[in-house]
Amino acid sequence: LYLIGKDAKLTDIFYFSALAYHLAQNDPDKIQRHRKYIACLEEIGLHVQLAKFKKKFYFCDQCNARNKHHEEKETDVAIASKIFELFYNDDCDTIVLVTGDTDLRPAVITVKQLFPDKAILFAFPYKRKNNELSQIAPGSFKLSPTSYSHCVLPDPFVLKNGQTIYKPKDW
Repeated sequence: LYLIGKDAKLTDIFYFSALAYHLAQNDPDKIQRHRKYIACLEEIGLHVQLAKFKKKFYFCDQCNARNKHHEEKETDVAIASKIFELFYNDDCDTIVLVTGDTDLRPAVITVKQLFPDKAILFAFPYKRKNNELSQIAPGSFKLSPTSYSHCVLPDPFVLKNGQTIYKPKDW
């Protein structure tokens, strides 16, 4: 918060993600692990908004085959919508986006034009700095590996309902 101002107060954290059902065949516990993580985040007060994955087909010119992959859909639009909602409702003066995804660039430019007295910063995940985003959001910063250590949930994490959630051995 010291990067934003000495009077800055953290009011809400929003977590945007999607459950990767398409990976469950290779890793049957993946969805359950993600759901447990989400339960922990909600327990500490984060607002969780889930998008979805959509199956896409593409043609490979090299192997002459039609292949399928999955793309996360709606997350960027959900983030852009939330930014607009928060500024429109005057719920905050500054938003910090923890991402290096340039898909948010048009939304940030538009919102900055509509709300010139509000600020948007990017907190770039470790090794994900993006110069395009830094240019449109001066004051953005990089997260260091040690900054993550302040955000680790306890292991085990005990929900209010008594359920104990252990950190998985690997993600």
